[in-house]
Amino acid sequence: MKLITQPEDGAGPVIKAIDKAKKTIDIVIFRFDRPDIEKALHAAAGRGVGVRALIAHTNKGGEKNLRKLELRLLEAGATVARTADDLTRYHGKMMIVDGTTLHVYGFNYTKLDIAKSRSFGIVTRERRIVNEALKLFDADALRQTYTPAHKRLVVSPENSRALLTDFIKGAKQQLLIYDAQVSDNAIQKALKERADAGVEIRILGKLEKSLNGVKVRKLSDLRLHVRAIVRDAREAFIGSQSLRRLELEGRREVGIIVNNGGIVRRIQAVFEADWRKKSRKKAA
Repeated sequence: MKLITQPEDGAGPVIKAIDKAKKTIDIVIFRFDRPDIEKALHAAAGRGVGVRALIAHTNKGGEKNLRKLELRLLEAGATVARTADDLTRYHGKMMIVDGTTLHVYGFNYTKLDIAKSRSFGIVTRERRIVNEALKLFDADALRQTYTPAHKRLVVSPENSRALLTDFIKGAKQQLLIYDAQVSDNAIQKALKERADAGVEIRILGKLEKSLNGVKVRKLSDLRLHVRAIVRDAREAFIGSQSLRRLELEGRREVGIIVNNGGIVRRIQAVFEADWRKKSRKKAA
């Protein structure tokens, strides 16, 4: 398992994964404006890799760009499908290489998300979770019903509310949260219960309701474009769904629960560094 940290790692890990593909690339796209990543996809298709692109049916202010991207990928030899319109948005960010390696991102394939925003990505070769992601990709590409069967692949609207609520309720000592808008009532109730039980809770982002025992700060210096939670320094969640009702119940969002201790500690270290940056700015 590997961690991608933005903006430090840039587009390199994404392009390297595409360049190393031997058989297939399955990629889900919500926003896209990176010529370097597009060039890598074109090259992969040109050398015989089966590139399947599942592109969102819409995004705010960028639908024309998506349709142009579809045509360019088709011309390059990729297979292109468009997501259904049954959900408000198809907002997940995911790539599967050679059917063996899963990438789950908090960032889009854009200059703003990769170069100027705090975000994370997870790369894993765990067979069961990769197979589950392939099942999700196929279901959405063919516009079929998806039924989740893995408790660490967090998919909205199917299982994210239950999994993320349980993840929060399971905290014994600490929750560190990156989230631009924590506003879901049930989630805020769960946070309050944990805070009342003595769990340390800190949020970089926003919290709709002020809760005793929950500290909130705005991320300093960088734009925030990840949804991540570190629990008790042992497990973490990284994904595209904020802790708000729409993203838990009305949109396709994809995340992953990580239990690799080294990866979790690295995410925690980035959080602590980001938290301290805000402290120094205030002190100045």
